[in-house]
Amino acid sequence: MPENNHRLTKGTYTIYTFGCQMNVRESQTAQGILEQEGYVQALSAEQADVILFNTCCIRELAEQKAWTAIGATKKIKEKNPNAIVGVFGCMMAEEGSVKELRKRFPFVDFALGTNSLHDLPEALHNAARGIKSRKAVIGDAGQEFDLPAHHNEPPLAYINIIHGCNNFCTYCIVPYVRGREKSRPLSLILQEAAQLKAQGYKEIMLLGQNVNSYGNDWNNGQDFAHLLRELDAMGIDRIRFMTSHPKDLSEEMILAMAECKHVCKQIHLPVQSGSNAILKAMNRKYTREHYLMLVNKLRAAMPDIGITTDLIAGFPGETEQDHRDTLALMAQVRFDAAFTFAYSPRKGTPAASMEDAIPQEVKQRRLSELIEQQKNDSQKIYQALVGTEQQVLVEGHSKKDIHQATGKIDRGRTVNFNQGTKPAMPGDFVKVRITQAKANSLFGERC
Repeated sequence: MPENNHRLTKGTYTIYTFGCQMNVRESQTAQGILEQEGYVQALSAEQADVILFNTCCIRELAEQKAWTAIGATKKIKEKNPNAIVGVFGCMMAEEGSVKELRKRFPFVDFALGTNSLHDLPEALHNAARGIKSRKAVIGDAGQEFDLPAHHNEPPLAYINIIHGCNNFCTYCIVPYVRGREKSRPLSLILQEAAQLKAQGYKEIMLLGQNVNSYGNDWNNGQDFAHLLRELDAMGIDRIRFMTSHPKDLSEEMILAMAECKHVCKQIHLPVQSGSNAILKAMNRKYTREHYLMLVNKLRAAMPDIGITTDLIAGFPGETEQDHRDTLALMAQVRFDAAFTFAYSPRKGTPAASMEDAIPQEVKQRRLSELIEQQKNDSQKIYQALVGTEQQVLVEGHSKKDIHQATGKIDRGRTVNFNQGTKPAMPGDFVKVRITQAKANSLFGERC
C-alpha cells in the first residue's frame, strides 16, 4: 500500500458546517464515514489531515460565510501541502458554484454535490494520489439512507427521514440543489431510533425539508402520522421533528401528535407571509385563512402546543399592506418564536427575476418590525409560564453560568436553572419551577 494511503487510514479530520439541522446531520454522516475509514477528529484545522466544508446556499449570508471560511484554508494548505481540503453540501449543487470554486480556490482537492457522501471515501483516496475531483453532481438520496453517522453525545440525536423537496416555492433553491422528495425506508428509521435509544439518547429530532410529506412517494399508508405512532410505541422519551409545510399538515398528523405520549407538543410551521397575495407569489399553496385554521386545529387538540415559524420580509412586490397583514397574523397566532429573514434572491429561482424588488432599507425596516413584534409576543408567552413547574431534559451547563444547568421543556423552550445541592447531568429529566422569563429563554429553580 502506498505511503499516502497508509496515512489516510490513520489521519485526522475537521469539518466546518454551515446551514440548518439537515446540514448538521449530514456532517455527522461525513464524520461516521471518516471514522469508518480510520480517521479521528483533530483538535484544530491546523492539525488536520482532512479539512471538510459542509456548505449552504439557502441564504446569501450562509453562502458568504462558507466562501470566506474556505478561502482562509489557503494558509493551512501552504503550510501543509499534504492536507486534503474538500467541499460538499448544497452550495456545490448550485449552478456555477463548482466553477467558481475551481477559479477562486484551486487548492481545494474535491467537491461533492448533495446526496453524494457515499463518494467521500473515493474522493479522499483520489486526493491522496494527487487526483482532484471537482465535478459535483446531485446524487441519489437512496444511497445516503444507510450510511454510518457520528452522533453527538447524548441526550439529543438527529435522524433524517426524507430528502429533497417537491414544493418549488419561488424564493427557494432547495428543490434545485437537493432534488425531489425521497422518503427513507421505515425499517431503517426504526432501526436507527432503536440503536440510539439503546445508547442512552433521550430525545430524537426527525429531519427533512418537509417531514410531513414523508411517505407521499410510496402512498402505502406509511405516512408521517404512521411513523410518529411507530416511534412513540418504542418508548423514546421525546420525539421532535422539523420542518413542516402547512399544505401537508393533515388532521391525522394532528391527531397523532395529540395522542402520542412521547411526541413533543411543538411544531415548526413556516408561514413566510401573512398576505394572500405574497403567499401566491411565493407558490406556498395555502392561504392565510387556511394557515389560521391549522393553528386553531392544533391548539384545539393540544392547548399548550408551542408553535414557531419562519418569516420573510421584503419579498418582491410586498406592499406596506402586505407587511401589515403579516404583523396582524403574528399578533393573532402569537408564535413562541419566529426565524425572520430579509429576502435575498437566489440565482436560478423564479423570485430572483421578479419585478418590484424592495429597497434594502425598506427590507431592513420591515424585518426590524417583525423582530420587535415577535420579541413582544415571546415575552408574553414566556411570562405566562412564570410560577409553573416544567419538566426539563438537561442538555448540559449554561454557557453563561457553569453553576446553572440548561435544557428544554416539552414545547421546545430553553430553561436555565440553578441545580441546588443535587447536580443535574445531561439526559436527566428534572422538575423546574420557572421564576423568570426573557424573550428567548426561561430561568428557574430546581424543585
